[in-house]
Amino acid sequence: MVAILLAQGFEESEALVPADLLRRAGVEVALVGLDSLQVTGGHHITVTADTTLDQITPEQLHMLVLPGGLGGVSAIQGSTPALALIQRCCDQGCWLAAICAAPTILANLGILDRRHGVCYPGMEEEMGSAVVQKGTPVVVDGHIITAEAAGSSFAFGLKLVEVLKGTQAALQVKDAVHYHG
Repeated sequence: MVAILLAQGFEESEALVPADLLRRAGVEVALVGLDSLQVTGGHHITVTADTTLDQITPEQLHMLVLPGGLGGVSAIQGSTPALALIQRCCDQGCWLAAICAAPTILANLGILDRRHGVCYPGMEEEMGSAVVQKGTPVVVDGHIITAEAAGSSFAFGLKLVEVLKGTQAALQVKDAVHYHG
């Protein structure tokens, strides 16, 4: 299963576009509310999550996705259970995916140390010892996928499909939604 972690202030497109693309590819996706099922994003769109963080274990997951949005990222940074889940997923070799401001969470945990990654432009100083690939929409390094910003949501989501289901599945979804990026 893929879990997409939603915290108050998350960037809606960075969570919902990848969720949609993954589901189109037949991947089981759970929108996971940090504290509750009702989560309001940074642009005042309220989403009903499928479950809450306290109902998820790393053993259930093939991938954990962290959308950006400064409010959501701050909430995750302040949540000991969320940080513990991220670390346990990393330790177990689970795919970790983060977009926009969220790669800074991985950097703060040391997960991106000396790895290639990307983040929202202007946040590079918060990436620790990561090798930041400025201007690149999506970067894969080992089992970690990072993406630049909301404008990278489709490329990010398609990369998630590719690593989980293969290139052909990603191309089929890309064609089905008429994505030309």
